[in-house]
Amino acid sequence: MNPYHIISSKVLDLTTIKRIISEQKRLQLSEESIVKINKCRAYLDNKLKGQNKPIYGINTGFGALYNVKISKENLTILQENLVMSHACGTGDRVPDEIVKLMLLFKIQSLSYGHSGIQLKTIERLIDFYNHDILPIVYTQGSLGASGDLAPLAHLSLPLIGKGNVVFKGKELSVSEVQNQFEWHPISLQSKEGLALLNGTQFMSAYGVYIILKSHKLAYLADLIGSMSLDAFDGRIEPFNELVHLVRPHNGQLETAKRIREFLEGSDLINQPKKHVQDPYSFRCMPQVHGASKDTLSFVTKTFMTEINSVTDNPNIFVEEDKIISGGNFHGQPLALAFDYLKIAMAELGNISERRTFQLVSGLRGLPVFLVNNPGLNSGFMIPQYTAASIVSANKQLATPASVDSIVSSNGQEDHVSMGANAATQAYMLVNNVERILAIELFNASQALFFRTPLKSSEFIESILKIYRKDISFVTDDRVLHDDINTSIDFIQSLDIDSEELF
Repeated sequence: MNPYHIISSKVLDLTTIKRIISEQKRLQLSEESIVKINKCRAYLDNKLKGQNKPIYGINTGFGALYNVKISKENLTILQENLVMSHACGTGDRVPDEIVKLMLLFKIQSLSYGHSGIQLKTIERLIDFYNHDILPIVYTQGSLGASGDLAPLAHLSLPLIGKGNVVFKGKELSVSEVQNQFEWHPISLQSKEGLALLNGTQFMSAYGVYIILKSHKLAYLADLIGSMSLDAFDGRIEPFNELVHLVRPHNGQLETAKRIREFLEGSDLINQPKKHVQDPYSFRCMPQVHGASKDTLSFVTKTFMTEINSVTDNPNIFVEEDKIISGGNFHGQPLALAFDYLKIAMAELGNISERRTFQLVSGLRGLPVFLVNNPGLNSGFMIPQYTAASIVSANKQLATPASVDSIVSSNGQEDHVSMGANAATQAYMLVNNVERILAIELFNASQALFFRTPLKSSEFIESILKIYRKDISFVTDDRVLHDDINTSIDFIQSLDIDSEELF
């Protein structure tokens, strides 16, 4: 197994990213990338030698200060001042795993040879990644338009010997780490600060992390929903392929197929039924889960395009002999995608809670609140409350962030995406969906106990066997908080093959 992922023009996809993360691969620049980076830097240096014409962000101020010309001897100070002055993040710390993705995607974007970055600057970012030296970045501060300025400033501070990092589980000043590795701060050259700060890597890193988790949760929603269907003594007919071929949305077809496969061979699903129809939360899983999957496919495509793009400004085109100031840093595509994803994932949680509600309602031969001696025992009454409260919180988080905009930089930056806010909202929302599904799994496992000696499918029984090692049947009331947390841990521990997910 190659311990390195080679940074090149080859497209990064979800399977590759998942492998980089799970196999803890190190990064290495391809020869192709090195040539592009050096060629672009040499072009920019030569361009500045031969002219005094103002070029935005290279020998001018930034934002509303675009018309302030900067002398050649102050270009390094200009770039370092940019990084320091823009490090205005606040709020919670960005999780380490997302900071590491920020590094990966910033390296990828800078490697295409359109940013004017020095080779040694990218190599230092790669050193940070490979040694798990993770800059402290904060969740609040980006408008999601002029790039993720504040978060990327914090990501870049350690390059110039400023700020703090996490290394070997401890928060240290970057100078302590530099001493250990005998590194010296990078002296940023013209354009480099802007290349580092302009970009969408805060939004992109959150997006890809959330997308990976969402694909897993979409799979688990089908699996746990199948368990609940069997526990509820539901019918298999609504999942017949014929129903879905006459309304052939991809996600709908995929969901129905998965549920049929999960329940194949189940004693419960195949027993005669007294009822002719199930509630929507069971019967319409293909339509509801499927719509969320189709949304997830769209969002995935958007983010895969983004992480394989150049998103700083201005862009340098060596072959065309042009330096063009544009707007590739604007996060509107990501902001809209985040908002769409929030709604889609909130619906997976919404319908999951409805199945939980049905399971505790004393229907289909199940005891009320899934416990013996109800009244003396409250059983699973309150886990449903918990799920309902989380569902309601998700409805609030799903409110679109992208419909908002605030004028900044004295009116020069007069429309922003608020995609960074959408990113952090989506992060909370998807973690909430995980909790809702964990509660449904807890309820379904309990309900299936009451169906013995009949069994579910061999596949579902194999999952339940592992699950029940840590979460036993609830005979009498106990502290269910512990069981819910164990159920969440179980979901997080499941490693599902990429072929099943993407």
